[in-house]
Amino acid sequence: MISDCFVKPKFISEEAKKPIYLSPWDLMMVTISYDSRGLLFPLPKNQDFSITTFLEDLKDSLSATLTHFHPLAARLATVKQQNPSSLVIFLNNENSPGARFIHSTVNLTMADILTPTYIPEIVESFFDHYKAINHDGHKLSLLSVQVTELIDGIFIGCSINHMLVDGTSYWHFFNSWSEMFNSKTRDSISRPPVLDRWFPPGSGPIIPLPFAHEDQIIERPNHQVFRERFFRFSSDSLSKLKAKVNSECNETKVISTLQSLSALVWRCMTRARRLSAGEQTTCGLPVNNRSRLSPPVHENYFGNMVHGVWGRATAGELLDHGVAWGALKLHEAVVNYGDKEIKEMINKWLKSPDVVKMGERFDRNRSHVQMVSSPRFDMYGNEFGLGKALTVFGGYGYRFDGKVMLFPGRAGRGSIDIKVCLLPENMAAFESDEELMSVGCIN
Repeated sequence: MISDCFVKPKFISEEAKKPIYLSPWDLMMVTISYDSRGLLFPLPKNQDFSITTFLEDLKDSLSATLTHFHPLAARLATVKQQNPSSLVIFLNNENSPGARFIHSTVNLTMADILTPTYIPEIVESFFDHYKAINHDGHKLSLLSVQVTELIDGIFIGCSINHMLVDGTSYWHFFNSWSEMFNSKTRDSISRPPVLDRWFPPGSGPIIPLPFAHEDQIIERPNHQVFRERFFRFSSDSLSKLKAKVNSECNETKVISTLQSLSALVWRCMTRARRLSAGEQTTCGLPVNNRSRLSPPVHENYFGNMVHGVWGRATAGELLDHGVAWGALKLHEAVVNYGDKEIKEMINKWLKSPDVVKMGERFDRNRSHVQMVSSPRFDMYGNEFGLGKALTVFGGYGYRFDGKVMLFPGRAGRGSIDIKVCLLPENMAAFESDEELMSVGCIN
């Protein structure tokens, strides 16, 4: 670590000083890990490039961006209530030092982290708040930026408290920061965030969680050994997979590329795990609720507005049928999820608020596949004057057997990269799966 400081919004309005109460979607995330993503850039060959000037430009543009995204400069706060005992968690904008900004170096080349089959553990040190959970945002910064110099590259990593953002909001901020960096005036952005939290009609803004103490909700990440690696799919291979899936479906519905790829991964992972034919298996897809609610929520809504839908089958059913059968299961789960289902789920939660505990959901469930993130996010459009990034990395997050992160392929044109997390024995079977390889997966 070379330097460490905090960055505040360039301007703070009176409105920005008020507390912000969190929505049901936000409160569910209190025990989840921070959301961490980063971009690897080649070091500019321009002899005039100055890392000192670059870092100052990053901090100045970050400060200007935080003027619009001021919740990221706050801290969490909790008020304990009695009769009945409960916790009210909210964003406190007072007396916060701001977002953290770290400059670090490592004696490695880009090839040292890009060449290995499995993602090296050193990449995790390129992100701040390693293994932190969202509740730690009472003391830790809600946003932390770490700029790591490699021998021939620069890595920009962001860790954001997941109670503030889902993937859409995360990349909205990142895209806006890149836009601000490249702006001459650094006073405006093309897509200002909508900061007012969404609450179901008749509820909020204060939603107490029915717990007497924080220890009742805090859950720390596990310490199992997993292997993580990228699998890359070209636009041509995905087009052929989608065409195959739709040709095999007797339905008139159109199965998407993402549903087709997810079904392929679901099948190959189920086979790699050697599940018995009668064992239940599920595949979860993240769904953006913004456009599904009635009335719809603005696309620039800044907060959590995502939920999961699941395809379900026994291992025997999934493997005895073709990939189209599994893709149709996922397709039906998506199309049958709308305003009615969202509001029913939220109203049920409001009657008995609870938080997501990843250990209960995934660590004990060796038959589940969970897709996270989205290839639709604009990741490679963030250049910071360095040109197009070579790759995207995710931070630690919460690891579990069957976690699959979706990224756009660097080549664009509909290509997709996935980062797969599996136990070593399951990874060995998955990466050599004949069906996976037959699709044209690039190792």
